[in-house]
Amino acid sequence: MRHLIPSYIRVPVVFFTIAGLIEYFIDSGDQPAFMEQPLVLLFLLLVLLFLLAIEGIVSTLDNILYQSLDEEGKARYDAQKAAPSKLALWLKNTYEKLKGGKPIEDEGEIILDHNYDGIKELDNNLPPWWLYGFYATIIFAVVYLARYHVFNAGDQFAEYEIEYAEANKAIEEYKKTAKDLVDASTVELLTDAADLSSGQKIYEANCVACHMADGGGGIGPNLTDPNWILGGGIKNVFNTISEGGRDGKGMVAWKANLKPIEIAQVASYVLQFQGKTPANPKEAEGDIWVDESAEGSETDETTSEDATENTESVEEESTEV
Repeated sequence: MRHLIPSYIRVPVVFFTIAGLIEYFIDSGDQPAFMEQPLVLLFLLLVLLFLLAIEGIVSTLDNILYQSLDEEGKARYDAQKAAPSKLALWLKNTYEKLKGGKPIEDEGEIILDHNYDGIKELDNNLPPWWLYGFYATIIFAVVYLARYHVFNAGDQFAEYEIEYAEANKAIEEYKKTAKDLVDASTVELLTDAADLSSGQKIYEANCVACHMADGGGGIGPNLTDPNWILGGGIKNVFNTISEGGRDGKGMVAWKANLKPIEIAQVASYVLQFQGKTPANPKEAEGDIWVDESAEGSETDETTSEDATENTESVEEESTEV
């Protein structure tokens, strides 16, 4: 049978198609990357069927043509078919050049004089493929030495640090959009109208019974005064809602019922009650909470203002003198 499609094309297609079928129908773990999509498998199947169809058509026409030839024509056809292709000749010649050495019939020219128990040695040169590989390693070593030890290019440790920093940056960027990854240490006060509206809905559905609609407090504490039992501010309020209040008599933990972003929304809404006057406020509980970070910022601003005033007064005194 005459093959129109070369074996170096047919064999890989058949191999990958069979491997894909086995992997697809008999799951043995992680699938190869090229088999993750069923469309890839379907494409390979179609290519295989196309090649088989072409092979069948060509073989049929070839047999019909062969039967129509006379004896001399069949002989020429068989001789042509038996002759190696150009690709096969090129591969053979390339192999012989890379292999080097003398043909068996010419080995008498390179036999050395010494003889060990009838064993003789040929004075063959090193195979060209070995020499080319050796020269390539020398060139690689020179380039490597110059790049990393002369010009101090970044090595694998520097590349690791760069990739690690890029990965951390990507994680931080992802966290900005993935709000459900927020926790008590990373939560920030939400001021967007949509977030506060969602927080209000959560509050009205779950918190009104204990804290009243206006935050004045009932079973739960008053949310409008500056006193907090477990600390104020968005981080403390988030943690209290998530983990619950005091053991045995405080609020239950809501982390099993609310997503992190929902806890952040309702905590931000709760903080909107600060400073407002409810209809029937409950007496204050806990201690007055002061944001130390904000206080530190205010202290820095006051110190800066005082320093500016002192500088101005010194300048005025100098002018008067």
